[in-house]
Amino acid sequence: MDKSGILEIIKSKLAEKIQNFENLIAETRASNNDTKSSMGDKYETGREMLQQEINNLQRQLNETLNQQSIIQKITVEPLSKVQNGTLVKTNKGLFYISAPVGEIIFDHQKIMTISVESPLAKAMFGKKKEETFMINNIQQTIENIW
Repeated sequence: MDKSGILEIIKSKLAEKIQNFENLIAETRASNNDTKSSMGDKYETGREMLQQEINNLQRQLNETLNQQSIIQKITVEPLSKVQNGTLVKTNKGLFYISAPVGEIIFDHQKIMTISVESPLAKAMFGKKKEETFMINNIQQTIENIW
């Protein structure tokens, strides 16, 4: 399985997310500047709400930038046990432990991207091919690792 192609899709999705957050922050800042007025407290409340929205977007942007830096460190070399950068096939599906950008389609297969911090990744961590693990009282078997 070509992990470099999967990694490129994830990098692209993260770059797109970063661009969207940056655009939203810029638009929200512009609308915050438009609300400056001498009309009183009503406008101050609106400006504070916009500032909170900017802070929330900035937090999400920082989280996505952090995910992007994690992705830069991932190698596409084949791995023998589950760790960050591993593509894992279980009897329940394909999982790529990297940045959690959701489900992607690669080579006509659905792959769920998950964070190393996710419960599923933690349950699989350190396991090798043909080992089993439990998550939510469901036993899964690792069929292959790339």
